[in-house]
Amino acid sequence: MTTSVEPTRDDMQRILERQKAAQLAEGPPSEQLRLARLDRCIDLLVDHADEIADAINEDFGSRSKAVTGLTDIAASIGPLKHAKTHLRKWMAPEKRKTTPAILGLFGAKAQLQFQPKGVVGVISPWNFPVNLTFGPLAGILAAGNRAMIKPSEFTPKTSELMKAMFAKAFSEDEIAVFTGGPDVGRAFSGLAFDHLIYTGGTAVARHVMRAAADNLVPLTLELGGKSPVILSEGADMGLAAARIMAGKTLNAGQICLAPDYVLAPEGQVGAFVEEARGAVARMFPTLKDNPDYTAIIAQNHYERITGYIEDARAKGAEVVELNPAGEDFSQQPYRKIPPTLILNPTDDMTVMQEEIFGPVLPVKTYRGTQAAIDFVNSRERPLALYWFGSDEAEKEKVLTQTTSGGATVNDVIFHVAQEELPFGGVGPSGMGSYHGHDGFKEFSHRKSVYSQLKKDIGPLQRMRPPYGPAIAGYLKGAVKR
Repeated sequence: MTTSVEPTRDDMQRILERQKAAQLAEGPPSEQLRLARLDRCIDLLVDHADEIADAINEDFGSRSKAVTGLTDIAASIGPLKHAKTHLRKWMAPEKRKTTPAILGLFGAKAQLQFQPKGVVGVISPWNFPVNLTFGPLAGILAAGNRAMIKPSEFTPKTSELMKAMFAKAFSEDEIAVFTGGPDVGRAFSGLAFDHLIYTGGTAVARHVMRAAADNLVPLTLELGGKSPVILSEGADMGLAAARIMAGKTLNAGQICLAPDYVLAPEGQVGAFVEEARGAVARMFPTLKDNPDYTAIIAQNHYERITGYIEDARAKGAEVVELNPAGEDFSQQPYRKIPPTLILNPTDDMTVMQEEIFGPVLPVKTYRGTQAAIDFVNSRERPLALYWFGSDEAEKEKVLTQTTSGGATVNDVIFHVAQEELPFGGVGPSGMGSYHGHDGFKEFSHRKSVYSQLKKDIGPLQRMRPPYGPAIAGYLKGAVKR
């Protein structure tokens, strides 16, 4: 597969103009056309499943075909099928009550109509390059839009494959893909889309938001942050450790929703470490040449993560490497890092300051639920929060007194798989949300339409000059406590 010449801003601008012109000329697409576009996406994923797995494995250096099948292919087909199932209901106008209600009794109507926004720009990341391209398309296409896509330069084989895939099934007037490096990304984010969704890091998101501001482009930002895990006193430590480490080692922790640090009750850290050690050994008896254990995407990310470990060790943390076979990782054909626990981390360590995005997990102790809540609230609002335990009152206290994009109770990450729940961050972890019906609404213009009474009844007449006793009577009833 050869890499294409990088597009210029003018190249992308021409496609944007073509897509906008086609959208205006053809009008909102019918239900049948939207269903057909969703079907074409599903067919692409099914027909190219093996090629996708091979491309992602090559981009990462080592990534399990099963992981790609689960997280990139099946996880993309699910939302597309969900959108197909519910599309007709989503497209129907939503009735609202009139104000005052008496107008509705006489035949006035209020409703929301869902219009396509037009052309939606999609900037997708490298960690789940296919899912985080096709997943948003479920809502974008269901809402009747066209799309322009900028996939990550960190997964060049996958990005070029997706470009070829979309070109087979869609005209450039419907969906166009632009591959290339940071210069392409910068030019892309400055285009006058009707909506732009960016998935990636918070630092880059600030630049995307500034670029979008020049054209007042509405944004959906799916970011990340340091998502905490709170283990309650009554948590089942074996179950919690198994689920936490499954989430932390999936894709080697290169997930925006990966648990970023654990808050454990005083006296229970040792139990968590041993249960985590056992969980890793059951999942990965070996790591170095195990195709089930994912490599770090690039050398600079590998050095960043190992730098966190060395910084923590130098500043006094206890570093526990979960390496079941005791393998030597100093020489390896990939960029694999064993699951690593950082015990007793302090706030001056970079591992507690930066989103880790790797298989490293700090474990801090706390004394009392309020202390754990206060620690979470002292930091930027995360994309997710995870709580393990059985005390319902404690669970409600944690959920109501902390703010996060979403939460999963007694597991990690799983709330993102719920198509009936919106997925998104808050503040530094993102803005806007999508998935399911919420995705359809995110990528739709919700137009308010009021249909007035045909008959000019008295209450309507009194609103017009000349003002006199009639308006005075109305105001006397309206301006009161």
